[in-house]
Amino acid sequence: MSNNEDSNDTQWPLWEVFTQPRDGKPHEHAGSLHAPDAEMALQNARDVYARRNEGVSIWVVPSNQITASTPEDMGPFFDPANDKPYRHPKFYSVPRAVKKRS
Repeated sequence: MSNNEDSNDTQWPLWEVFTQPRDGKPHEHAGSLHAPDAEMALQNARDVYARRNEGVSIWVVPSNQITASTPEDMGPFFDPANDKPYRHPKFYSVPRAVKKRS
């Protein structure tokens, strides 16, 4: 049963699935599935999203546990990062002893 307050809801909780490819790239969202618990969500994710042995790691996260910004929040949420120039690589100079690649 879902954690939803609606007692008529008979669908299992929704889980978001993230997979990591073999080449060491970061995890990417692969899709969603319904499962009663984390263990079953992980097994189902393996069966659905890693059938051809293409991944090395799978994460499953309950959908209701994901907190995200919205497009309407873009200005107020991301603007504070603009006053921190040290976060950008161009803020730092390359020492003379370091050879630059062409």
